[in-house]
Amino acid sequence: MREPEKRHLFDFLERLTHGLGEAAGKNCEFVLHDFSEPERSVVAIANGHITGRKVGDTLDVLGFQLLRQPPDGDLFNYQTTTKSGKVLRSSSVFLRDEEGEIFGSLCINCDLTGLLKLQEWLQETINSPEAGPQEEFEQSVDEVLDRLVRDAIHNTGKDVSQLTRDEKIAVISHLESKGAFLIRYSMDRIAELLSLSKYTIYNYLDEVKARQTTKETVSAQHATEQS
Repeated sequence: MREPEKRHLFDFLERLTHGLGEAAGKNCEFVLHDFSEPERSVVAIANGHITGRKVGDTLDVLGFQLLRQPPDGDLFNYQTTTKSGKVLRSSSVFLRDEEGEIFGSLCINCDLTGLLKLQEWLQETINSPEAGPQEEFEQSVDEVLDRLVRDAIHNTGKDVSQLTRDEKIAVISHLESKGAFLIRYSMDRIAELLSLSKYTIYNYLDEVKARQTTKETVSAQHATEQS
């Protein structure tokens, strides 16, 4: 898709975002993302009080993961939770170019918190969404990186000061798989949070890629032997 066509599409979707927000009411947030600048991807938002976001805010953790591992289709009716504890029913419709590459998304987050408090009374009319990824809807890149690193360290069951070399490599592998290194200037922040030098992180990344290549080679050989 040529840039003028893409800009025309975003102009239309910005107006659509605000129109949908007016039509749906204050309990349903609509967010338009431009993935070409993930650190400030929010280009339009209606009813942003639901997640506390505004135009110019960053992609959240799930967004960066989807950039790293794009889904085959759109995502509908998954449950998310805000930092303040609101329970949302969320859907994400992705914008794709002629090659199928994702360059943006229109996301819908409907606040179910009040309805779920009345769930017993309204049991026959409310279908609670299935559990899905928990999002905190981060507003800054530092918040995104902090959470990614915190989750990666938590998976080891240790404090960062107690991590072995292999566990540190596992942390770096987790961060790479979640798209952390797609963020500009992420290396400095990750190095600070892990108390590692950037040189060491680059070495760990090389090792992660080498291990992945070896794993893929072994899997291919096994598949060949089985055929």
